[in-house]
Amino acid sequence: MSLREYQKKRRFDVTPEPAPSRRRPPRRSRALRFVVQKHRASHLHYDFRLEWDGVLLSWAVPKGPSLKPADKRLAMAVEDHPLEYADFEGIIPAGEYGGGTVMGWDRGTYVPKTADVGTARRDGRIEVTLRGKKLRGAWILVRTRGRDSRTWLLIKRSDEMAAAGDVVTEQPRSVKSKRLMAEIAFDEGGDVERAAGADPSDAIRALLRDPRTRKRVPRAKPAVWHSA
Repeated sequence: MSLREYQKKRRFDVTPEPAPSRRRPPRRSRALRFVVQKHRASHLHYDFRLEWDGVLLSWAVPKGPSLKPADKRLAMAVEDHPLEYADFEGIIPAGEYGGGTVMGWDRGTYVPKTADVGTARRDGRIEVTLRGKKLRGAWILVRTRGRDSRTWLLIKRSDEMAAAGDVVTEQPRSVKSKRLMAEIAFDEGGDVERAAGADPSDAIRALLRDPRTRKRVPRAKPAVWHSA
C-alpha cells in the first residue's frame, strides 16, 4: 500500500504531523491497532483508522461513531496514513491540508473477521471486533453501491457492547491526554474558540469553572515534530 497521497498533501517542515518512517515495518507479531482521531478542520469529523500491512487504512466519519446498531454513519475513505500517525495529537497549522485541532479520541486493538483486511477492503466489507477505551465489540464497515467508491458506512453490530447513549458527547476527552479539544488548542497554540465549538457545552462550562484553567500557559505556535 502506498503513502504517496499522504506525503503529497503535506509539508513536513511546517506541519507537526509525522512523516512516514523510512524503516520497513516489522512483520506483524502483535495485535493490530485501531485509532479514532477527533479532527476539527474545515468541518468537524472523526478519523477512523485500522492498522494493516504497514499503514493505517482511514475513513472520515462526519458524525462520529455511534453505539446504536440502527445508526449507519457515513464514512468517507481517505488516503492511507503512516503507522506513526496513530499517536498524533495536536495542531495542524492553518492553511495546511486539514488545518485544525486533532485529538486522540479513542485507541486500542482490533481483530478482523477475515484474515486479509486488504482483500476485505477491496471487496467493500470489513468486519472487526474493537477493543478500545470507548469503542468495543463487533463493528462493520461496508461500501455503498453508489457511484463514489469512497463512500462507506460504519455500523455497530448488535451485541453486549451496543448502547443507546451518544458516546461522542458523553465521552468527549482524549484517551491520550485527557484533554478537551479547547485544551489541546490552548496548550498547543491553536484556534481555541474554533476548537471549543467541537466540545460539548457542559464540558466547556465545567472547564471554565475549574481554577486550574487560569494557570494554563499557551504555546505561542504549534510545535513541528518529526519521526526518527
